Amino acid sequence: MNIRELCREDLPALRILEDRCFSDAWSDALLEDLLSSEYDRCRVLEDGEKIIGYVNVRVLGDEAELMRICILPEYRGQGLSGGLLERGMEDMIRCGAKAATLEVRAGNLPAVRLYEAHGFVLEGYRKNYYRDPKEDAAIYWMLRMLEGGENPLYIARRLIRFASEDVGMADSNALPLAIATYQACHFLGMPECDVHLTHLVTYLSLAPKSNAAYVACEEAKRDIREKPAEPVPLQIRNAVTKLMKDLDYGKDYQYAHNTEEKLTNMTCLPESLQGREYYRPTDQGAEAAAGARLSEIKAWKAEHAGR
Repeated sequence: MNIRELCREDLPALRILEDRCFSDAWSDALLEDLLSSEYDRCRVLEDGEKIIGYVNVRVLGDEAELMRICILPEYRGQGLSGGLLERGMEDMIRCGAKAATLEVRAGNLPAVRLYEAHGFVLEGYRKNYYRDPKEDAAIYWMLRMLEGGENPLYIARRLIRFASEDVGMADSNALPLAIATYQACHFLGMPECDVHLTHLVTYLSLAPKSNAAYVACEEAKRDIREKPAEPVPLQIRNAVTKLMKDLDYGKDYQYAHNTEEKLTNMTCLPESLQGREYYRPTDQGAEAAAGARLSEIKAWKAEHAGR
């Protein structure tokens, strides 16, 4: 990684950064002003020859104000956002921007460490304040990220994941609400979409919680990785040619709609995984009904085993 002063040839790359990272992207004129302003100090971060971020600090007398910090989403998880700010400040100091040693402010929020703790803030509010739940803390940490310049679409994407991973079948309405919130953020952008994210984090915080779908997903993936080439049972193979039919593809297939109960005892997992149970429902929220239904299905199959 390399950090250096902004030059005119960097403006097209900054345009791409703005469009990818912000719903209220700066105009070409504002980006052009970064080169001519006597108050702005702008540094870009490179990964090889690729510009992946930039930080702009405005120096006015004895104060230095953080105006913009931007880094590609795929690099944020590497802890580079805080490093971009700190290394940019250090570079400005080396170049003689004495005022940049003073406290940097973004609005009325101290911002020197604002992005250094990006990952901790994100995981802190996601893991503790939704799962517990603590709805007030969830709202606070979400808005803390927004006020610090986080892309609302990034937050919305993380909440879509949360809706299935941590709420799941306990309240299946959480997922469509999360997707609707992402769309609202995309349509409106900041600052209007902050209330939509507040709506969503409040809902997710108060919703019943289940990680049963997540656990099922992880356990099934582990089996696939350990046994990646288990054969498909013949009864669920589609016999699209005479040869396949002669090889017993599709033989003994049972069509559930042709039964009174709409259930069959046909096995569908590979032979080595017979009896494996990935989904184990909890008794939380709507998942209690799913658990009761699954118990009925298992009881029917036990009663009709071998038939």
